[in-house]
Amino acid sequence: MTSIPGIGEQTASVLLAEIRDVSNYNNARLLAACAGLTPCERSSGTSVKGKTRLSCTGNVRLRKALYLPAVVAMPCNPLLKAMSDRLLGRGKVKMQVIGALMRKLVHLAFGILKLGGGGFRRLLVGIRDFL
Repeated sequence: MTSIPGIGEQTASVLLAEIRDVSNYNNARLLAACAGLTPCERSSGTSVKGKTRLSCTGNVRLRKALYLPAVVAMPCNPLLKAMSDRLLGRGKVKMQVIGALMRKLVHLAFGILKLGGGGFRRLLVGIRDFL
């Protein structure tokens, strides 16, 4: 997991401790939802008032552990840099971009844990060639 630029040994150990068994999650979207990294719409009845925010439900320790790696990986990780540039170009606020990068880090970590290091590295090389 430390092969992902931005995730160090301490973050990897927190992720492993909080995720526990990756087989409990069918896909990365479910893991991101359990971490509280899904957008939550503020609405009342038929009116939609307020901005969408990250859901406050979920594992606080996972969100806390992923914040600084997302900030660090923004300029360092080429995959996340392209994603952040695209989102900032669309007019997203920097905190929204950081939330999206935290979610992407969860997806990448899930891929490494589920597919194993070698299979996922081949997938990442294919993605980098695509970008």
